[in-house]
Amino acid sequence: MKLIIQIPCYNEEATLPQVIADLPRQIEGIDTIEYLVIDDGSTDGTVPLARRLGVHHILPLGSNRGLAFAFLRGLQYAAQLGADIIVNTDGDNQYDGRCIPELIRPILAGKLDIVVGARPIETIKDFSWCKKKLQQIGSLIVRQFSGTDIPDTTSGFRAYSAEAAMKVHVFNRYTYTLETIIQAGHMDLRIGSVPIRVNPQTRPSRLISSTPRYIGRSASIILRSYITYKPLRTFLYASLVPGIFGLALCLRYLYFFFSGDGRGHIQSLLLAAILLILTFLLWVLGILADLISANRKLIQEQLYLTRQQMKNQSPPSP
Repeated sequence: MKLIIQIPCYNEEATLPQVIADLPRQIEGIDTIEYLVIDDGSTDGTVPLARRLGVHHILPLGSNRGLAFAFLRGLQYAAQLGADIIVNTDGDNQYDGRCIPELIRPILAGKLDIVVGARPIETIKDFSWCKKKLQQIGSLIVRQFSGTDIPDTTSGFRAYSAEAAMKVHVFNRYTYTLETIIQAGHMDLRIGSVPIRVNPQTRPSRLISSTPRYIGRSASIILRSYITYKPLRTFLYASLVPGIFGLALCLRYLYFFFSGDGRGHIQSLLLAAILLILTFLLWVLGILADLISANRKLIQEQLYLTRQQMKNQSPPSP
């Protein structure tokens, strides 16, 4: 059983030594533990330092491609290196690496495919009251959209089985945390969480430069992910509003028409026609989107089979 711990890094020279120091060297049930640093275009001494620290694999991305791309590329590369379990942690030393044995235990036991490390949000001193509430609300929304029960959906401290890692794909380049949970829920992957510990904050988050901007982008990711996996239901729900109002206006016009006063309410009839046409168009869009979604599932299955073949080949060169 081989475990690869991947660490996406963008200028993490100051914190990487402590991250590596806290990673486990031995875990019961694991034969081999290796570390993978994904260099997301670092301009400091992150890469030379990683080599001096004894990191087994370094994957250079060439330029700063973003956290989501680095995460996904790391999963693919780790699977090709023969990993049976892949753990993702951050290079800023946010998560306590000593929690990894607890994190992977449900996968080792064959109970889960993906495990998310749930931070003790309420007790984290570095989080403001507003941030704590936003985390709770955001996690609640993701749970509703994904059909999962993950209490901390923005945690990047995660473990994946090799099979789950080869099925995951991230469409946005901003963050992987929300999209992958919604994806896992709709792909019927077994996903759960375990409580973890965190370290004191070492630097401000690069992902959340502005709270309103972060909320807007997160909402966009959630909505887009849900539409991707439930397109027909989404467009049917969207058609309810114009459909109900259009039908109500039609009934209103018919009431006045049979009462002998229909001539003065032509505007209602025209508006009702527009709303019902809009409803019909949303239904058509839903059907087309559902057909596209079926085609996407076939493409994802083919991508999964391709990754399986690559995994069975010789280890790749970075």
